[in-house]
Amino acid sequence: MTAKYRVLIVGVGSIGERHLRCFQQAERASLAICEINAALRARVAGQYAVSEAFADLDVALGGPTFDAAVIATPAPLHVPMARRLAERGIHLLIEKPLSTSLAGVDRLQHVVARAKIVVAVAYVLRAHPTLQSMKEAIRSGRFGRPVQIYVTAGQHFPTYRPAYRETYYTDRASGGGAIQDAITHVINAGEWLVGPIDRLVADADHLVLEGVTVEDTVGVLARHGRIMGCYELNQHQAPNETTITVVCQRGACRAELVRNRWLSVTEPGQEWQLEAEHAIERDWLYIAQANRFLDAVAGKVDPLCTLAEGIQTLRCNMAMLDSADERCWKQIPEQTENE
Repeated sequence: MTAKYRVLIVGVGSIGERHLRCFQQAERASLAICEINAALRARVAGQYAVSEAFADLDVALGGPTFDAAVIATPAPLHVPMARRLAERGIHLLIEKPLSTSLAGVDRLQHVVARAKIVVAVAYVLRAHPTLQSMKEAIRSGRFGRPVQIYVTAGQHFPTYRPAYRETYYTDRASGGGAIQDAITHVINAGEWLVGPIDRLVADADHLVLEGVTVEDTVGVLARHGRIMGCYELNQHQAPNETTITVVCQRGACRAELVRNRWLSVTEPGQEWQLEAEHAIERDWLYIAQANRFLDAVAGKVDPLCTLAEGIQTLRCNMAMLDSADERCWKQIPEQTENE
């Protein structure tokens, strides 16, 4: 297939390499990489037969322009890099979390609005067909108005990310810890399902993971307006699970994301009834995310997670960190008109 878009992957650590691999599998773009680590750059370029491999962003932007870029660098670099690329009219897919602070976010929004580009934040759970199907059922009103959402999530992090001690994960300032690295995914998914959080209280602690001091266990009570929320996550338990349950006026629905299925109950005492089940391979969600992003660039659809939605979840991240440290409820500031 003839490539339609020129896409630059900025940063090819584990998540950047995955984006590269999945954009290649989507077969809709010619791909280049930008990576300051020479050994990593050479390995990835060779392994994926990438002919354009740049040592820094200045060099990458010195030649023919790119249609889009994926920013997969450490989180503190996301906003300044995004602004620089946006000023050149390059569409953006930015890894989560959007940043580790709100600094520069308002300016980025101004640049994006002026450039009239597509910006998506890579909260990949929104690409999950199980959640998409359940969201559509909730939106249809079939179960009545949502009144509560609760999430249980956990996995043995060292099994899935054995190098976590040598990565950004070790420091909150670089996006590490269970709040910014993990629970942010289900917080974003919860906001997508039932609406934005306006206040929350969080508890977090380092309980088990060896070799780090950042939190590995988190509990959050939240209010999505009138809808009550509860989010529990850890990164050390043996079972790998993520369940998202939405209780509505006339029934309840539950996504079991590891099993790629969702279920419902509409009668008291009834067993959970299977609604839909999906066969998903390891990279499927990221390929779907890549295709949805390119469809958004083409003007066919909206991004899965817009910049404004990514900023809302970033505000929740900041509130969770502050709440866990200060042990109090936090209001989520509303985005201003200027933003």
